[in-house]
Formats: sequence, structure tokens, C-alpha cells
Amino acid sequence: MIENFWKDKYPAGITAEINPDEFPNIQAVLKQSCQRFADKPAFSNLGKTITYGELYALSGAFAAWLQQHTDLKPGDRIAVQLPNVLQYPVAVFGAMRAGLIVVNTNPLYTAREMEHQFNDSGAKALVCLANMAHLAEKVVPKTQVRHVIVTEVADLLPPLKRLLINSVIKYVKKMVPAYNLPQAVRFNDALALGKGQPVTEANPQANDVAVLQYTGGTTGVAKGAMLTHRNLVANMLQCRALMGSNLHEGCEILITPLPLYHIYAFTFHCMAMMLIGNHNVLI
Repeated sequence: MIENFWKDKYPAGITAEINPDEFPNIQAVLKQSCQRFADKPAFSNLGKTITYGELYALSGAFAAWLQQHTDLKPGDRIAVQLPNVLQYPVAVFGAMRAGLIVVNTNPLYTAREMEHQFNDSGAKALVCLANMAHLAEKVVPKTQVRHVIVTEVADLLPPLKRLLINSVIKYVKKMVPAYNLPQAVRFNDALALGKGQPVTEANPQANDVAVLQYTGGTTGVAKGAMLTHRNLVANMLQCRALMGSNLHEGCEILITPLPLYHIYAFTFHCMAMMLIGNHNVLI
């Protein structure tokens, strides 16, 4: 049997090996990148850009709120049910910094699909868009979810633009059905409470689960794939190695049309581009 027969298939200049132990976990990658590229743009959406430094501050505020204002513990699951908005990377990286396992959840799910995924994953918290909060109202009582954080599309935009866009979505386009979630906390309120507060940074092992990524469920019920920190760090390093000199770290702008809650965009745009400090424009 020929070993490593694929090695001679790589283009010139592409290394055939990576060291998946270069970083112990995703948190280490995030910290390094946010320090190294602090003033570089990380994510843009609806005309608003946040830098890597701002991403670290915002995710830290969310992590602090999770640690100080909920009873969630490291290893607990948090469902993140958001489209491509700035709140998505803030919530994901904040949850990871608090030691939680992220459960990527499709915001187009029906109530039945949400109930299955929340129960199957054992999610104890949910971050969702106000547009689907009426579904969360129906589903949450049937699950272990006890903390709900609700956000609106423009919540991280400047005040006037935030008010305008959120009002148009809610009152003109009527895309936010009425809901009743007395226990829900507004995303911006959580950030305000956590701002400047200390974070007990989680330091998971490489083989600890970081994300539960659910399949599409086209041949049955959706199944959660357990992605460890080592899995995702290896993916980041593979992307960096394969792109080689074709991308300049901290300088590139990438359009992100695919949803971040899908595995391709999550791995490439949210994770790998974070490693090399590039700028994702969320569509």
C-alpha cells in the first residue's frame, strides 16, 4: 500500500503537513488574532464594521454576562439561531470564552425542528433573532432552555440607523410577529451589563467539544456532529496552508454570502479568516 500518495498532488509552495497542536483551542486563536489584528476590520454588515479589537471586547462582554448573570457552566450548550449579522460572531466567541458549547441553529427552522435540535443537543440557552422569537415562545417550555437572549437585526449599528432599520423591519415590513417571552433578555442589555466586567477565560482541552453542528436532515432527523477544538483549529491551519501566498494576512476582504451557521461558512469565514485576520462582509 502506498502511503501518503496525495502529497505530490499539492501545488508548489503548499505544505503537506500542519501541526494541529499549534494552538490548544479556539480561544487561543481568537486572543492572538484579536491582539495581532486589533485595528483591522473583522466583520461588516449593513454598513457597520467592527474591528478585531472590538470583537474581543464585545465577545468579552457577552462572556462576562453569561458567567455573572446566568447559572450556565462550562460544557453547557447554547443554541445560536442567527442569520449573518454582527451579533453572530459576538455571541459565538463570547459563548466559547465562557466555556459553553455552541449549537449552530438554522433561523429558518420550524418549531418542530427547533424542538428536536434543542432537546437532542441539551441546549440550556438560546440566542435568537426577534423575527423568530414567536417560535421560541412555543418551543422553549418543551426543552431544557432556561435562558433566552433576543436580538434585532440592527442592534449593533449606530443608534439612529439601528432605530430606523429595526422599526422598518418590525412596523413597516411586519417581519417580527408578536411574542411573549418574559424571561428573555435583550442582547444589547446583556452586552451593557457585561461591558468591562472580568471574564474567567475558559481553557478547554484540544479534544473537548467546541461546537455541535447539525446535519441538514434530508435523509432523516438532523444529527449533531461533535466538532472538537482540535478539529476546528486543524481546519483553520489547513485553510491557511492551502491558501499560501494567495492571501495576505490582515489585508483581504471576503464577501460572506453563505450563512455562518452552515459548516462551510462557519469553518472558512468565521474560523479560518479569524486566524489570519481578514475582513468578512456579511450578506
